[in-house]
Amino acid sequence: MLKNKEINSSIYLPEVAEVVSTRQLTDTEKYIELKLKKPRDFDFIPGQFIQISIFGIGEAPISISSSPFNKDKIGLCVRKVGDVTSALHKLEAGSYIGIRGPLGNGFPVEKMKGKNILFIAGGLGLAPLRSLINYVLETRDDFAEITILYGAKNPGEILFSDEIEIWKKRKDLEIGITVDKPDDSWSGKSGVITRLIPHLDLDPSNTYAIVVGPPVMYKYVLLELQSKMIPEDHIIMSLERRMKCGVGKCGHCQINGVYVCLEGPEFSYHKLKHLSEAI
Repeated sequence: MLKNKEINSSIYLPEVAEVVSTRQLTDTEKYIELKLKKPRDFDFIPGQFIQISIFGIGEAPISISSSPFNKDKIGLCVRKVGDVTSALHKLEAGSYIGIRGPLGNGFPVEKMKGKNILFIAGGLGLAPLRSLINYVLETRDDFAEITILYGAKNPGEILFSDEIEIWKKRKDLEIGITVDKPDDSWSGKSGVITRLIPHLDLDPSNTYAIVVGPPVMYKYVLLELQSKMIPEDHIIMSLERRMKCGVGKCGHCQINGVYVCLEGPEFSYHKLKHLSEAI
């Protein structure tokens, strides 16, 4: 029988967290801030995720979107796609949910220090990348050149548009935004995100490319990065969409014997190319 201390630290038992604020980002995405009911520093690495429990409905894995330096609050960008996420969208400040985590392995931030960083985000992929972008910007002197590329289906689906405008004003990074289907309100670039890559002047051996987006995007982004001679172990990709239980028990994330939730969800392309189902 487990002792109380062991029970309280079990990865299978959720902690209670309070919803402290919510903010609608788009028609289908909402930003939700949580605070643990039992106060403690919530330490995590950008790229890790948590399991959200809605009592009586179920559980779902969601990437952490907030900065790791904000240790008392946990920020999530939630897309309404199922029972759990729909229930999350209905919650207001003062509601309580359960969380487990942080889980998985994050981005290799220590290896990236001193390097040029190229962020490539498609759609909801900006949500987990936002955590890493904020980490890099808050420790700006630890990194060389910073480039952010972001693509959305249309202007109405652009996430964190207020922060993007702040990023655009910074002199210590470059940013490129594009939409697949522009409307009358859009005056920026249009087309798929891969159109933004050929114009970049990159130092391949000194650049890490961090790619998060829908699976269909990966194949074409990889082709562009390979044409730029970025080393395979310097291309980091996320398989966060494959997450299920988060602790390697259900097997839903397994690819050729690799449990994505345990070894990932962030992988170098050097490793991913041997997992035929991954990309």
